[in-house]
Amino acid sequence: MSIIEVKNLSYVYGANTPFEKKAVDNLSVSVNKGEVIGLIGHTGSGKSTFVQMLNGLLRPTSGQVFLDGADIWAKPKEIRKIRFRVGMVFQYPEYQLFDETVYKDISFGPANQGLSPDEIDSKVRRAAKFTGISDELLDKSPFDLSGGEKRRAAIAGIIAMDPDVLVLDEPTAGLDPMGRNTLLAQIMQYHKQRKNTIFFVSHSMEDISRVADRIMVMNKGRLEMFDTPRKVFSEVERLGKMGLRVPQVSKITSELACLGYDIPEGILTVEQAFSALLSLLKKEGKL
Repeated sequence: MSIIEVKNLSYVYGANTPFEKKAVDNLSVSVNKGEVIGLIGHTGSGKSTFVQMLNGLLRPTSGQVFLDGADIWAKPKEIRKIRFRVGMVFQYPEYQLFDETVYKDISFGPANQGLSPDEIDSKVRRAAKFTGISDELLDKSPFDLSGGEKRRAAIAGIIAMDPDVLVLDEPTAGLDPMGRNTLLAQIMQYHKQRKNTIFFVSHSMEDISRVADRIMVMNKGRLEMFDTPRKVFSEVERLGKMGLRVPQVSKITSELACLGYDIPEGILTVEQAFSALLSLLKKEGKL
């Protein structure tokens, strides 16, 4: 059952001016409840513009966005309610931190939902736990946290609103490998328990291959592909023409297969590659 559906969606910046630019061009897509959707595309492909229309931060120039079958702009005065249901985490969300303690920062969204103090406290602590924020950190100023802790606190502030759809725009940008892996694991653990829908925007093909059920590929404002990671990343030449690449591990195992090694197609993660190579070594009696 679909939770998000967009029909003939377009967005034009600077309409009717010499600087007019069509960022999203006649895009239609349907996303099911509980799916993790990877969203990839070269810089300027329209990814960020598209996701900002999902919760009404941008109003489409034409076309419609449906949430649970209802047009989100049917009642413009109620668009604020949509933003509680479709939570948006921007790139470098730590720059959105503003309150005097981490607790107050995370509680800002739930407090604006009109919840009781006990409900707010429950949501804050649950979101903090999901993102690895300890009780000790809740009493600190967000500006005293490390870079990774700030990122997790900012994401907790969106998760605390318990959105049905969570939009993550480059959530791992700028993090070291350990911080990136930790954050990805926390996001997926949250998804596993909450069973909500996630849009995951990233330039990292490795991250996308690890988390996505399906991948949207955007190019010059248009939807070029929408399929499983295995099928999308099998289109090496087509992706290359759009300035995109397959995960590095896929490229390496593909080259090994071309050299005659018995390596299965469609390997997307290091874990899959390790398993395939281990099986090959055992088969050849080298283990």
